[in-house]
Amino acid sequence: MIASLCLLLPIEETLAADLVIQPLAKAGPLDNPLKGWCPYTDAGEIHQPYSMVFQYISWRELEPVKGDYRFEEWEKAWDVKAAQGKHIIFRVYVDYPSLPSGLPDWLRKTGVKETAYTEHGGGQSPDYDDPRMIAAMEKLIGALGKRYNKHPRIAFIQLGLLGFWGEWHTWPREKLYASPETEQRIIQAYRKAFPDKSLMVRYASNFAGQQEWIGFHDDMFPQDTDNGEDWSFLAGVRKSNRTENWKVAVVGGEMVPNKARQWIGKDFDTTLTMLSRSHFTWIGPYCPALEKSKSEQYSKNCEELIQKMGYEFQITRLIHPAQLKANQAAQFTLEVKNQGVAPFYYPWSIEWALLDNQGKVVEIQETDWDLRSWQPGSFSEKSDFTFSSPPGSYELAIGIRDPWQDRPAIRFANDLPVNDGWTIISKVTLAD
Repeated sequence: MIASLCLLLPIEETLAADLVIQPLAKAGPLDNPLKGWCPYTDAGEIHQPYSMVFQYISWRELEPVKGDYRFEEWEKAWDVKAAQGKHIIFRVYVDYPSLPSGLPDWLRKTGVKETAYTEHGGGQSPDYDDPRMIAAMEKLIGALGKRYNKHPRIAFIQLGLLGFWGEWHTWPREKLYASPETEQRIIQAYRKAFPDKSLMVRYASNFAGQQEWIGFHDDMFPQDTDNGEDWSFLAGVRKSNRTENWKVAVVGGEMVPNKARQWIGKDFDTTLTMLSRSHFTWIGPYCPALEKSKSEQYSKNCEELIQKMGYEFQITRLIHPAQLKANQAAQFTLEVKNQGVAPFYYPWSIEWALLDNQGKVVEIQETDWDLRSWQPGSFSEKSDFTFSSPPGSYELAIGIRDPWQDRPAIRFANDLPVNDGWTIISKVTLAD
């Protein structure tokens, strides 16, 4: 183990009793949490690694009786085989063209008007501006927040509810859509209900276009992401001066349905360009992982896209004293490069651990480092650690803890050993 570890952990030099370690680089994993593919669980086999799944749910299913929320029943769908161990992104809809109406019967009976349409397979569009409709949506959002704001399995939330598919439009029947005032109330309700989650809205317009904290989702990536038209996804983001929102709120969305072979194939350069411009963290529910391909190039392009998507943390250097003394503070400096196009959006705990020669964690040191500040580019963190384990030799490891799994989960783009989520970087000796 020691010989192989030395190969993985080359020592640059020892200066002034400091050990300087530069781990070898390699491509990051394809299923790091809260980034990459986020497929449907009911659209067939998933052919590539992924860490999240997408869940649509109708309002009618969630609240069939006024005030009777069937959250537990819905959550059973999260445990189908394809979703096991995966984080969740969800969207609640009222009107999904070609499917039965998601408007609860109890709300329909109050007299909320519905208008039939034939576009996109047809359906019934409710009057989103009816005061009874607005009040009921606000109560639903409040109930969702009580259930899921602190739920560690929930990755991100799309605002949904309004428009076809919950996508905040009724094109080409624009008159069926909600007013800007209704949009504002829905956004404010979500913000109040979910202060701890990263939220996404479809368009950077009206009230949404005035918010510095909100994220966005583009559901025709990369075709309409920045196609030169004034209605394109990024044109709206630029018009509202929301081009920096990705630094604090997640951006993602769906690839053009059934077009993965085109956008991962002959038009892959455009896909990479749009990823860079939009700062996407995830793609779904339709995504390239749903397409089976024997093409080696298809697989390589998918891997490249995932590794550039969202965050991609690579440790470039670790500096710590060559000799440590138990119960005595010592400074550790970690230098990191985020090679992705976006940060990580939650303050998951960054921890250091000592592992004994059996690989067992014997001590953990928490840091006050804010993972959300690890923006694209290079940066460093410093902390003083005081280890109190018995004298002896240990492996030094870093971990970024997923609060849902309650274990280190984020892996680095380095050729380093990983033990139960802990990335081993160095060996240390504690002396009396």
